[in-house]
Amino acid sequence: MAVGWGIMITLTPAAAVKVKQLLETENASDLALRVAVRPGGCSGYSYEMYFDGDFTAEDKVEAFGDVKVVVDPASAQLLAGASLDYTDGLNESGFKITNPNANRTCGCGQSFS
Repeated sequence: MAVGWGIMITLTPAAAVKVKQLLETENASDLALRVAVRPGGCSGYSYEMYFDGDFTAEDKVEAFGDVKVVVDPASAQLLAGASLDYTDGLNESGFKITNPNANRTCGCGQSFS
């Protein structure tokens, strides 16, 4: 597992707090947030996020306070410079990825090309 291998995706403080809360709620503070890019979605690629404890030697790991983020090498290339934010408001709530590598996104905000 490659720790500290460049910045692939960053978490805003709000996102790190929410991920930590979710991990605590699940009693799974030993897991990491896996962020991945998969082929599919209406624009070509879609984001996938889930808690994971199964890492490979090639995975890239970053720590944001008590929260670890894991990204596979192929996804890391597509997520370089991206950030994950969390908002909780009347108009929008949830996680949102801002990705400078995305040339185009779809209306749902979950896929890009």
